[in-house]
Amino acid sequence: MSFSRLRNIETLSNLLRSVLLLSPEDLLCCVYLCLNQLGPAYLGMELGVGETVLMKAVAQATGRQLDKIKAEAQEKGDLGLVAESSRSNQRTMFQPASLTAGGVFRKLKEIASMSGNSAMNKKIDIIKGLFVACRFSEARYIVRSLAGKLRIGLAEQSVLSALSQAVCLTPPGQGFPPAVIDAGKGMSTESRRAWIEEKSLILKQTYCEMPNYDALIPVLLKEGIDQLPNHCKLTPGVPLRPMLAHPTKGVGEVMKKFDEAAFTCEYKYDGERAQIHILESGEVRIFSRNQEDNTSKYPDIISRIPKVKKDSVVSCVLDSEAVAWDREKKQIQPFQVLTTRKRKDVDAAEIKVQVCVYAFDLLYLNGESLVRQPLSRRRALLRESFSEVEGEFVFARSIDSDNTDTIAEFLEQSVRDSCEGLMVKTLEKDATYEIAKRSHNWLKLKKDYLEGVGDTVDLCVIGAYLGKGKRTGTYGGFLLACYDEENEEFQSVCKVCVCTVKHSLFAPRAYYRFDQSAEPDVWLDAVQVWEVKCADLSLSPVYKAAMGMADPEKGISLRFPRFLRIRDDKNPEDATTGAQVRPIRRTGRSY
Repeated sequence: MSFSRLRNIETLSNLLRSVLLLSPEDLLCCVYLCLNQLGPAYLGMELGVGETVLMKAVAQATGRQLDKIKAEAQEKGDLGLVAESSRSNQRTMFQPASLTAGGVFRKLKEIASMSGNSAMNKKIDIIKGLFVACRFSEARYIVRSLAGKLRIGLAEQSVLSALSQAVCLTPPGQGFPPAVIDAGKGMSTESRRAWIEEKSLILKQTYCEMPNYDALIPVLLKEGIDQLPNHCKLTPGVPLRPMLAHPTKGVGEVMKKFDEAAFTCEYKYDGERAQIHILESGEVRIFSRNQEDNTSKYPDIISRIPKVKKDSVVSCVLDSEAVAWDREKKQIQPFQVLTTRKRKDVDAAEIKVQVCVYAFDLLYLNGESLVRQPLSRRRALLRESFSEVEGEFVFARSIDSDNTDTIAEFLEQSVRDSCEGLMVKTLEKDATYEIAKRSHNWLKLKKDYLEGVGDTVDLCVIGAYLGKGKRTGTYGGFLLACYDEENEEFQSVCKVCVCTVKHSLFAPRAYYRFDQSAEPDVWLDAVQVWEVKCADLSLSPVYKAAMGMADPEKGISLRFPRFLRIRDDKNPEDATTGAQVRPIRRTGRSY
């Protein structure tokens, strides 16, 4: 962990410690404000406020002309800075009451709840009220929060670290003045660090099973961090972030990594992750890999659940892949076909793209969490609890073998069956379900390796280059970036030529890291993720990906990148990281 990140965690921890002592009722809203969220991700609460609306609110609140606001925003590249400078010109007869964390958070939730014809004007009125009450630099951060562009230099795992450190050092529920301000006082540096890490692990593991601060923080305040696992457990209806796999370079590497451990090879299906929840009430909910509620997208899957689950199943959570399926030819269709399906409020009678569910894991069954059970046990319970129906619900095709030739043949067969390759998973040893982690106990062996190329990467589009010659009037290429979790920034990694995209910006975001020599003609908001295939990697003085990892002064670049598809199922922060790019391939002319 970098020094700057540790320092940021400590700074945030100290803030939260003050909140715990002075106004513990504000702890929940402070955590959400730090994360720029309004509630649990799966509830999909959004402000629905665009930059045009924000500009209107700033203009109306300050009396400045809208075109002046727009021009200054284009020049500065940050509407928050424009709001702050505009605020200094504002004159009020009476100074409104100071903003509070709880008050701001309630206003943001109020904005998100508004809908209907007059909603936008009502939103502008609330924003104006917030803006008028701002002091000093508050306007800058209020506007960034409203635009969804507030970044404090800490990703969610770091916020969790800061929260756990705060409740460890300054135990909640003390009243004021507190009896204990620093519970770690007197400990050696090493003992203090180990103690905080141990407690932090409790919070992070609990959050993985119950990703809902509305449920976690009241327990933290009342019962303490040690009691979290007893009160906040995996619950049907609350989605988990899925376990992910590490890429490998071939069957030989799989054999080397797993050594003597028993493992299974499953088809890696080219579809959309579907986490299916069956509640005790009988209700069925379906969530994406990003915890987005896809229930209304798949009425056909919901209707078939009663006939595929055994009577013994009262409640469960199963992990699966929803794949486009051709009923006439009885074969898998490409992922691109699945993307043509309507995303919300689908009418079952109008469905043209059929899907087959390929189930591969069971995470919860009848009141019992299975994530700490080995895969062999989870898989056995999955097969005991559900029945297969061809073309509708089947178990992922798999073989349990440690024979190199057998696995290689199975990989080739998976490609012939229109799959991406194989997922290789440990069965007994270190075979728990590691929520929200990219685990070395799951390896992916993709079809690209049959062509002698490393794994594909998922990159975020951050800029575009104007076309020349035949491409005049369009974009001729795009600047792509990987994501750095520690610094919460997008690092340039390559250019690629492909179709056009939207979301243009006035200037680069503060969290874009690039070299001036590769600066695009148009900056784009980091909202879209592309899957890209490349021939190899090389060190580059121009690109910033994984800077300092392979070379102290050079980053990593992709050689001969080629666009494969848009990854609508991934958020920008789910893009491949620099640390993941670095080990993909190290042969030929690469580093």
